[in-house]
Amino acid sequence: MFKVLKRLKIYTKTGDKGSTSLFTGERRSKDDAVFQSLGNTDELNSFIGLAAVQCKNHQDISNMLEFIQSRLLDVGSNIATPKSSNHEKLARVGFKAEYVDNLEKWIDQMDKDLPPLKNFILPSGGEGSARLHVARSVCRRAERSIVKQFLDGEVDESAYKFINRLSDFLFVAARTVAHRENIQETIWKKE
Repeated sequence: MFKVLKRLKIYTKTGDKGSTSLFTGERRSKDDAVFQSLGNTDELNSFIGLAAVQCKNHQDISNMLEFIQSRLLDVGSNIATPKSSNHEKLARVGFKAEYVDNLEKWIDQMDKDLPPLKNFILPSGGEGSARLHVARSVCRRAERSIVKQFLDGEVDESAYKFINRLSDFLFVAARTVAHRENIQETIWKKE
């Protein structure tokens, strides 16, 4: 027997007065630091999706990016459930340290095949590489927006580490795509 699912409405009108809810149900102003972090993480996820489209010829990287996009939703759940809430949903939003280990493994795998860096490089290396560099810079912004919540003990350490390591992953993935496509990275030139 099939269960008929109720269709969710896209708009709720509950935020029309400038506030919205955390995962716990607590309402806060939309300009609260939690929602800044969630917005930056969501934007990062969108840029990673855009980069993934451009990297579809690199199936391994495309698969990694898809995994990362799902984990970014997990990071968002963790952010949207501050630890100080002591809410029952905290048990559902814990972030696994093994996700950070995955990123580190992937970084090491890709980096071993790259020429060593001898200079700073500019975001370059073709469209796929450049899009990954954009995602990397958005990732750094997301990290900066989360750091206070992490230092205040409101976000799991592994969720914060994931975002920190993710920018390194995106840098190495950008270099890998450029290298595989035999597109020269642009070296920074000091005047």
